[in-house]
Amino acid sequence: MARLAQTAGLTDVQQEILSTVRDFVDKEIIPVATELEHRDEYPQQIVDGLKELGLFGLMIPEEYGGLGESLLTYALCVEEIARGWMSVSGIINTHFIVAYMLKQHGTQEQKDYFLPRMALGETRGAFSMSEPALGSDVSAISSKAVKDGDEYVLNGQKMWLTNGGSSTLVAVLVKSDEGHPESAAPHKSMTTFLVEKEPGFGEVRPGLTIPGKIDKMGYKGVDTTELIMDGLRIPANRVLGGETGRGFYQMMDGVEVGRVNVAARGCGVAQRAFELGVSYAQQRHTFGKPIAQHQAIQFKLAEMATKVEAAHAMMVNAARKKDSGERNDLEAGMAKYLASEYCKEVVEDAFRIHGGYGFSKEYEIERLYREAPMLLIGEGTAEIQKMIIGRRLLEEYRFQG
Repeated sequence: MARLAQTAGLTDVQQEILSTVRDFVDKEIIPVATELEHRDEYPQQIVDGLKELGLFGLMIPEEYGGLGESLLTYALCVEEIARGWMSVSGIINTHFIVAYMLKQHGTQEQKDYFLPRMALGETRGAFSMSEPALGSDVSAISSKAVKDGDEYVLNGQKMWLTNGGSSTLVAVLVKSDEGHPESAAPHKSMTTFLVEKEPGFGEVRPGLTIPGKIDKMGYKGVDTTELIMDGLRIPANRVLGGETGRGFYQMMDGVEVGRVNVAARGCGVAQRAFELGVSYAQQRHTFGKPIAQHQAIQFKLAEMATKVEAAHAMMVNAARKKDSGERNDLEAGMAKYLASEYCKEVVEDAFRIHGGYGFSKEYEIERLYREAPMLLIGEGTAEIQKMIIGRRLLEEYRFQG
């Protein structure tokens, strides 16, 4: 076995793409990631390199200037990028979700207008569903859109926007009562709006403010922000799909592929943690021999490697299921849940192998130790994944007595 997390059945094109991305990660990301992360500095040079590689258009159809690749190819690229620095994978993830939603649900005019520029990385996407008070309860969204002639007026506060400052296009989920009475189910009165804006912080267009970066424990470099709408006017042709009341379904479709992405990130971070742990274990000596020769450390390495392999296999299965056109919420939920939990455990074991040095900012494992917890809550907590998995299992195994 040359290395962990190999994927069978890839085409020559997929293998070439992954080889190119892996080489980019090894040369352009890993050497600078920890320094940039400690400074909480946006990795502009790395982003420019990703644009040159065409990764911002990886899943955008060729007719719009993209590479037209599968979710599996994208997820495997994300795995490689997260292995280098998870924040970089976050920069392309929300962009990818918005492009996917446009491809699947946008009007022809919206596709023609946005997708070519998104494929080039000129238009950069962000995804806005959460709010300060609702957490995982999407039905409790309070931001609203009110029809006013040929426009909608949006008011409310959104939270946890990855790429909130650097993006130029935000898919925003709000309530819209037009044609959807108060008595209707909450998910039937939600609409996704495509909001164009200038990059940066402060008032980025009339009625829209990005206050600044949220200071986080980890996942630094990428900008995570709030979004405040105060009389934000959006033309009716910027309703995703041209029809109100479809926002919840559109967002959940985006989240479903986003969960495969988060699973891929967990796989990448866990793989890097294993690499650091197995390398350090062969360099560090105690009691006259490398600690890798102590049975206790070998047991840890065995458990870590097995978890990396298992998480990778489930992530690949979820991506292939989605690519086949089948429903994959069960597989995506399982993959996201397992990969994030295993990632946390593998990173902690690598941290333990490093001993006291793992607590030092000079060692890369310190950064991974702060990054892994984000995966436990991003794109739905472990508890949400268990609810999804449990409900789907009951559908599949319905008692017939």
